[in-house]
Amino acid sequence: MQMYSVSMRQQSESKSVAVYCASAEGARPEYRAAAEALGRTLAERGFGLIYGGGRVGLMGAVADGALAAGGHVVGVIPHVLVDHEIAHQGITELHVTTTMHTRKAMMAEKADAFFILPGGYGTFEEMFEVLAWQTLKIHSKPVVLLNIAGFYDTMLEFLDICDREGMLRGNRGILLVAKTAEEALELAGLG
Repeated sequence: MQMYSVSMRQQSESKSVAVYCASAEGARPEYRAAAEALGRTLAERGFGLIYGGGRVGLMGAVADGALAAGGHVVGVIPHVLVDHEIAHQGITELHVTTTMHTRKAMMAEKADAFFILPGGYGTFEEMFEVLAWQTLKIHSKPVVLLNIAGFYDTMLEFLDICDREGMLRGNRGILLVAKTAEEALELAGLG
């Protein structure tokens, strides 16, 4: 299957933020509220949203928050997930890719910054990939973790251990940590 794009509405944004997050709701209502607030804040500040293209879980919440505030929302989803009918059909642009690798490359290329909300294995993998790319000088875009309700506390403690043990080669500080959308924009130099 070839990669294709569907433009739902035409609109241009000067800067865009890629958001990595769960396709699940999670156990706390704070996660969904934070996702909706992030989407809304990005739109209100004039930033485009690039995300995984789903209509479910925190992915759907961040997209819906941006759309409700009139934002430009670009979804990038592999065809296998479209086939499972989780693609969000109400967004500005929907790009369907052949593989997850193509999806991640397109999101990274289009983004000016990366924000991470609570998530699972896929979210972790996406976050660590853009962090690794930054250490390898493949990009110099800010990576901001939104630590909602302490979701990432123990992971951050583990990264501190990795740093103390000499495994991060002085790169521990490239993962910026925020608690709100506004703080994330400030840390990313987009505020």
